Amino acid sequence: MIGYLTHRILVMIPTLLAISVITFVIIQLPPGDYLTTLVMEMQSRGETVDQGRLAMLRETYGLDRPMAEQYLVWLAGMLRGDFGYSFEYEMPVAQVVGDRLWLTGIVSLATILFIWAVSFPIGIYSATRQYSAGDYVLTFLGFLGLATPSFLLALVLLYFANVWFGTSIGGLMDPRYLDAPWTMDKVLSVLEHLWIPVIVIGTAGTAAMIRRLRANLLDELRKPYVMTAHAKGLSPARVLWKYPLRVALNPFISGIGNLLPQIVSGAAIVSVVMSLPTTGPMLLQALRSQDMYLAGSFLMFLAVLTVVGVFLSDLALAALDPRIRLGGGATR
Repeated sequence: MIGYLTHRILVMIPTLLAISVITFVIIQLPPGDYLTTLVMEMQSRGETVDQGRLAMLRETYGLDRPMAEQYLVWLAGMLRGDFGYSFEYEMPVAQVVGDRLWLTGIVSLATILFIWAVSFPIGIYSATRQYSAGDYVLTFLGFLGLATPSFLLALVLLYFANVWFGTSIGGLMDPRYLDAPWTMDKVLSVLEHLWIPVIVIGTAGTAAMIRRLRANLLDELRKPYVMTAHAKGLSPARVLWKYPLRVALNPFISGIGNLLPQIVSGAAIVSVVMSLPTTGPMLLQALRSQDMYLAGSFLMFLAVLTVVGVFLSDLALAALDPRIRLGGGATR
């Protein structure tokens, strides 16, 4: 086990290095840089551009250096915990992100818990009661959840939350707490607003997971070992929980590596519609304005989530399914 962990951690290091190179190249692909975009905006407003000041800014930010040198400076800074300087906000990236990273983590974690809490019992019910009235109703709701646009559901829920509960429109907290320090009232305000984005972001994921769990569980319930377990006199509940359900959960455990970054990146449109102070809208703005260090830090954050998530999912799979070996090779 220790050897496997050491091997996987050593593999993660070159993987993240390769991703950092690709990320840096991607954010450098558009012609020009942030200052080029700034000059175009100033010229569109009829303002004069001080070329001397632009040259000074290029030298200050290192934009006049070769790409390889810029990458090495950026990589060395990340290893020290310095993610670079945001040109647009004129402050370090770590300060720009601030509470947005924590709020994104809270929304993502709550969404994952919502998806699992809703999809597991519904998926099990639909599989064990195939073609029943409840199965048809839940299947219809699942397809409805997949077909409903997230931004439309967000607008509907925002309206009803404001009419029924008096919750302020948009955001993750009441406007009076935006710049206030964290107190119990601010936490309660976040919880009051949290359920709307969680339902909106988690609806599509919940519907997809219900369909996947139902299909996997139906396939396992038809296998001979389940019939043998029933023939030995085991109760249906014991047979379900001890054998087929554990096997049917494998695709969900293996998908942990993709779930977190999908939720973080996929919630960008919803965050814009609902004015959520999360990382999604800031990432979109950083890409539009070519704020390279801010955009690169967000992309590396998603990459780290993916790599660490895959690592954790592999460990969970090995613990859940004894047929999965941590080491290579087959046994006779």
